[in-house]
This record gives sequence, C-alpha cells and structure tokens, in this order.
Amino acid sequence: GAHLIVTPEDGIYGWRFTRQTIYPFLEDIPDPSVNWIPCSHPERFGPAPVQTRLSCMAKDNSIYVVANMGDKKLCNISDAGCPDDGQYIYNTAVVYDSNGKLVARYHKYNLFLGEVQFNVPKEPEIVTFDTPFGKFGIFICFDILFYDPAVALVVEHNVDTIVFPTAWMNLLPHLTAIEFHSAWAMGMGVNLLSANTHNTSNRMTGSGIFSPDKVVPYYYNMMNESGHLLISELGSHPRNSSSYYPITWNLYASKIKNSPSGSNIFNGHLFADEYTFTELEELHGEYSICQNDFCCHLNYTMAEKYSDEVYVFGVFDGLHIVEGEYYLQVFNLFTLKLVKKHTVMAAR
Repeated sequence: GAHLIVTPEDGIYGWRFTRQTIYPFLEDIPDPSVNWIPCSHPERFGPAPVQTRLSCMAKDNSIYVVANMGDKKLCNISDAGCPDDGQYIYNTAVVYDSNGKLVARYHKYNLFLGEVQFNVPKEPEIVTFDTPFGKFGIFICFDILFYDPAVALVVEHNVDTIVFPTAWMNLLPHLTAIEFHSAWAMGMGVNLLSANTHNTSNRMTGSGIFSPDKVVPYYYNMMNESGHLLISELGSHPRNSSSYYPITWNLYASKIKNSPSGSNIFNGHLFADEYTFTELEELHGEYSICQNDFCCHLNYTMAEKYSDEVYVFGVFDGLHIVEGEYYLQVFNLFTLKLVKKHTVMAAR
C-alpha cells in the first residue's frame, strides 16, 4: 500500500566500483521535460535497460520509485573540462511516478572525497516534483551538509518532503546517520526519507523515515549485513500539522541568561576539529560555553554519575577540512571513560 519507495545511493551498481566498471550501468538520462515513460518506449533515447526496469517497477506497482544510478553525457574533447574518455559521468537520482513516467533527475553536486569516478555538474541543481501527497525535493548524501541544494530546497522552494538516497559512513562525534538526519528533519520542518546503503565494513548503516513532529521508524545495525525495509505513514504537509510547533531559536536564545562555563575549561581535537570543552561537575545544572561568537547553553540533569567517567560538553565553530571543506557550528555531549590511567572519549 505504499505510495513511494526510496532506495539507497549505489544501490544498483554496488559500493565498490571504478569509472570503468560502472560503465555497463551508465545510461543517457534525459531531462524529465521530454515526457517519457521508459516502460512504454524503452528505446526512445537509446538503450536504457536500467531506466526501463525502474519505470516498469513503478508502473506495474502504481508506486513512485526513487533510485540512484549513473548518467553519462558525451562531451567534446576540445572542452577543457571534458574527461579523457569523452563523457561526463554524474552520480544521479531519478524518480518515476506511479505511471512509470520520469518526473525528476538530479545530479549530485557535492561529491564526497572518494567519489573520483564522477564529475561535478557546472552548477548546483534545485530539483522538485509534485505528487498528490505533497511537494518533494531531492538530493544525495553529502549534499545535506551544504546550503545548495539542501537548505535551498526548504527555505526557497518550500518542499514538504525530501527523498534522500545515501551511502553514509557513521563518523563520531556528529556525522552519525540516525542522529544527524533526524535532527535535520526536525530543524528544517520537513519529512526526510533517508535510504542508506548497508555495508558495515565501511560503517554504513542507518536508514530512517524522519518527520519533524513525531517518532518514526529507523534501522541501525552494525552487527551484520542484514538490511531492513522500513514502512511508515507520514503527513503530506508536516508544517501544517497540529502537532508541529516550530521554535524560533533566536528568540529562545535571547531569553537565556548567561550561565557559568564551569571551572574546568579545556581544548581538545575531535575529527581534526579543535573544540572548547567544559566539564559537567554536578548532577544537574546550567552551563554556557562559547567558541568565537558561537555560544551554547545546556540545562541538564543526570540520572547518576559513575566514578570512572567524566562528562563534558563542547562546541566547535570553524572550517572542517577532513573529507571536504565546509563550515560547522556544532555542540556535542561526551563521556570520557577512564581506563587504566588512559582516557578514552566516546560520544553519546
């Protein structure tokens, strides 16, 4: 009875591939304005077995299908940016409606560090598509960390739901799939349908059907390679829901009085970023901590405090440069575990 299904990034051709091995899966994906149902006219734009199969899956089951595949575009070798093999290859998301019609095509703009198989589009694309159950936007994986296209789709184009194929590696302290993606949906006030590749050897797991106003299903499993199908019913227009109460964070923050920073303030590196930390010394209290002009306030209560653990919270405000370059303003809570005179940091 589902209306729409989202499949993971790299779900068709697998996680490990080269520019050469992915070639059999590449097809010329036209602009959706051509009004094409591959299931009915499979050879209209040349050989398209992958697109035809996806289109027929959508048509035969009367369901919207979102999938990730490769798009190839021939280029002139006289073009300074044209690759040696004479074609641009894009990491691409496609959407077919319940009639099998191609209704959306998106080329990933913010490529992750290791995606050397693909080319970067000249400009970021803003892709939306309308359905009987709301207005949708689409982007892929690493795009979520940037204004274009992720934030722009919500702020400038007022979408209700984001479809999000991803191959997300869980990296502490803040790039963890379930926590990050659910927080993004809550902060943006939209549904986020996150389909993550499940590959534990690369720390890839964590899919979810996230809504800004209620608890929804998710799946996280680092113990084995068993995947999982998630099914949920969501409101088509989450910001119109009676249970959705957007918070004006600037107004909220302006009402908070400055609290002490704690007696033990120190710096430390996490994921190559230099945080400013303060220790949570009491079982309950209020603390504020700042780095540059970025300040965070915490009002907390602990159930209990263990003698072999130290609890801290910290902030980072700066340029992150590990797997790409982007600015972060991050607040995190940590446990320092004391083991045989050594300190081990673990995020919670």
